[in-house]
Amino acid sequence: MNDQKANYPDVPIVYEDNHVLGVSKPVNIPSQEDASGDPDMLTILKDDIKVRYNKPGNVYLGLVHRLDRPVGGAMVFAKTSKAASRLSESVRSRSFRKLYAAVVHGKPKQPSGRLVDTLYKDSRSNTVRVVPKGTEGSKEAILDYTVLATENGMSLVLVELHTGRPHQIRVQLSHAGWPLYGDQRYGNGLNKAGQQIALWSVFVGFPHPVSKEEIRIESMPPTLHPWNLFPSGRLIREIKNY
Repeated sequence: MNDQKANYPDVPIVYEDNHVLGVSKPVNIPSQEDASGDPDMLTILKDDIKVRYNKPGNVYLGLVHRLDRPVGGAMVFAKTSKAASRLSESVRSRSFRKLYAAVVHGKPKQPSGRLVDTLYKDSRSNTVRVVPKGTEGSKEAILDYTVLATENGMSLVLVELHTGRPHQIRVQLSHAGWPLYGDQRYGNGLNKAGQQIALWSVFVGFPHPVSKEEIRIESMPPTLHPWNLFPSGRLIREIKNY
């Protein structure tokens, strides 16, 4: 990257061709520009492409899906408008697959299961809550979970998203009684200021927008607390076998 953008964080590139860019998003970076004015993923990657390929003028990069600012991991962008349209259709048709790893307080009674809730987003407070089905402005949220390990009163959980609602994993797991480690907003007073939320996008899979070949973007969480409480072997196997 150029000197002007030298203060940008490093964003590891996992996959790239003429149509798709897959990266491992660092934590605490917005997916796109927001009111904070902080560097965001779209701006960082556009500038990077501009420099690496010596492109004049504006660079196109389409936001296919979002990760909450404190969440890191696998993330996909479209490098052409055609790819953006086709990837967006993959999201709508649910052929765009997403897996997350999370460290939660407590241990779910069942080793695996499905959570189905109705969520409502309050745009004024930027918070999401579970509401009765049929509530005006609400949307159904579905995820599957598998408990991979439990240590020190916390569990490593693998989550497959079937819908892409704002704050979905954080709200649904908290509502079920297993708030995420480090989640100040939905942590029910269990977390302390300064803790990093333990939620990581470990896998994104989708048919390539042109070749239709299955593309897999993988990213492992950092070997920091609380992730390092759990052996990484089973998580790696689950991702590879998905």
